[in-house]
Amino acid sequence: MSTLPAIQAAGQAGKILPETAKNLATWLGASLPAWAVASIDELVAKGAWEELNNRFYKDLEFGTGGIRGRTIGLLPTSVETGTPTGQGTPAYAAIGSNILNDFTLTRATIGLFRYTKKYLTAAGRAEAPSLVIAHDVRHFSRHFCELAASAWTKLGGNAYIFEGPRSTPQLSFSVRYLKAHAGVVITASHNPPHDNGFKAYFEDGAQVVAPHDKGIVNEVNAVSLSGLAAFLEKDLSRVVTLGRPADDAYLAVATQAAIDPSVFKKTKLKVAFTNIHGTGGVMSVPLLIHAGAEVHEVQEQVAFDARFPTVKSPNPENAEALSLAMKLAEKENLDVVLATDPDCDRMGVSVRGPDGKQHLLTGNQIGALLAEYRLTKYKELGIIPAAGSQSVAIVKTFVTTSLQDAIGRGHGVKVINTLTGFKWIAGKIRGYEEQLKAALLKEQGIALDYDATPFATRVKLLQKHSTFYAFGCEESYGYLPNDYVRDKDGNAACLMFAELCAAVKAQGKTVIEYLDEVYLKYGFCLEGVVNLYYEGASGAAKIKRILETYRSAPPKAFGDVGVTKFQDFGVEVFKDNDGEAIPKQDLYVVTLANGYSFAARGSGTEPKMKFYVFASAPVKTAAELATVKTQVKAELDRVKALIEADAQQRAEG
Repeated sequence: MSTLPAIQAAGQAGKILPETAKNLATWLGASLPAWAVASIDELVAKGAWEELNNRFYKDLEFGTGGIRGRTIGLLPTSVETGTPTGQGTPAYAAIGSNILNDFTLTRATIGLFRYTKKYLTAAGRAEAPSLVIAHDVRHFSRHFCELAASAWTKLGGNAYIFEGPRSTPQLSFSVRYLKAHAGVVITASHNPPHDNGFKAYFEDGAQVVAPHDKGIVNEVNAVSLSGLAAFLEKDLSRVVTLGRPADDAYLAVATQAAIDPSVFKKTKLKVAFTNIHGTGGVMSVPLLIHAGAEVHEVQEQVAFDARFPTVKSPNPENAEALSLAMKLAEKENLDVVLATDPDCDRMGVSVRGPDGKQHLLTGNQIGALLAEYRLTKYKELGIIPAAGSQSVAIVKTFVTTSLQDAIGRGHGVKVINTLTGFKWIAGKIRGYEEQLKAALLKEQGIALDYDATPFATRVKLLQKHSTFYAFGCEESYGYLPNDYVRDKDGNAACLMFAELCAAVKAQGKTVIEYLDEVYLKYGFCLEGVVNLYYEGASGAAKIKRILETYRSAPPKAFGDVGVTKFQDFGVEVFKDNDGEAIPKQDLYVVTLANGYSFAARGSGTEPKMKFYVFASAPVKTAAELATVKTQVKAELDRVKALIEADAQQRAEG
């Protein structure tokens, strides 16, 4: 039986989904290259129906991180594998509509170009669309970068790429620095090695949000597979490779993440740093050395490597990923471990405690420490009023610790909660920028060049006419010090946290002791996350069932713990502390009778269901803190188990 009839028969027999059969027929009818047809033929001949389902049951969609997915199939074909590179990169990215490969990446690039062109035309702007592209160290990252740049220039635009791997925050900055209309990072962040992604940015340097995201998706969907052939061969003759000036410009603004650089002169901070085989060492190490820190790199993890061979997952959220750095820190008696993920937008930390050993901190703890330190330091230096101001804001996500809400209230500044994804934090920054420019134009007739205005001047103007963004973060190890960059910045985060460590060390304390002071001041908070992974088409259906049943049959209790409040962000109307409406999203916040709460949402970048659980308790004295920590952790673990059991039951229907 030939391939197409075999696919149709498999569909009729229920071996593959109707969507899979339809997509396969479309792709086979699109004059694919011989290797791609041979790959489909091989999978059909093997009866690899589950693999075909996973590859073709849907088209890749823009989520909170743009497009992200496998580039290497779970069951690679012989022609895809070909002769791999020394790091195991196959000859071709896997064929599939739900795979990041030459076809889906080119469609995304063409769709982004067409949307950008229409956007500029509608605004009466005649310039050719310009695009900056950065990439990490993953399989096919450089190839995808060059392929996208080639396609963009063939369409009539201008494209800029870097000479090698660069971090996501540098891309965000470079869009504004080059006054480009769009940006792309080829990365799957901290996902497994078989994944890659296409993260899209717009001219403000932030990831795309509505209406741009939907507009781009519509343009991407309108690109026919048959129209891709002319773009699949790379031509880099019109692509500009950025040099040292672009790097220096980013380093100059990343350096300003330090509020008080003088603290590095008061003590010698000793840092263990690991880039976990990714891009972090390119900029984080120079930043730390220039600040005055003594940096010890983890040599086993310095080299770029798409396999991330020394870790189970290149994710600084995971203790295992920091184990080599922690061993180095304990051996050399270093103060702090700083670790960045492959595209260096996230940073993980461990610190030396009073016992001399290394202690991991969670993303929530890191963010709370930075918020407390930076607001305190801004006040000390007279940058914001000592009593606080509602014209100063820290911005966080709903799924980030409530300890930061307490810190913001304690300092008398505004706290803004956003949906999950740093693009929403960047959206608030953009709003504050636009409010300032509109006020100056209306009141004084001044058309402010925002990026050309010195930071110190911007800070004053924002507090007078708008809101000064003082700090922002999310629980998943993402932090942003100021508005030069419009995405979380692992490079700047390393410098920010190093400054905090140096300041605390100069006072003769450890970061652990400083964190306990924060708890005594604002109350003890502890968070936990339940991650339920569901791969492939069947997994997507389980995640959908959990989300839908939360809405149709909201939980009333978890074991003996009752539910006192259920909030559905996909139906109800919520506003932030600026009075702006929160966009609708399948996010649920559940308040429990024991005072704890949790948020439930499907991940926008990985095949998983996430539950963020929040626990807290007042602390009156230092003597009772240890007991409170133990009691809260025990109850939190119990509640997490109850939530997970309920979710597993919902997933199975």
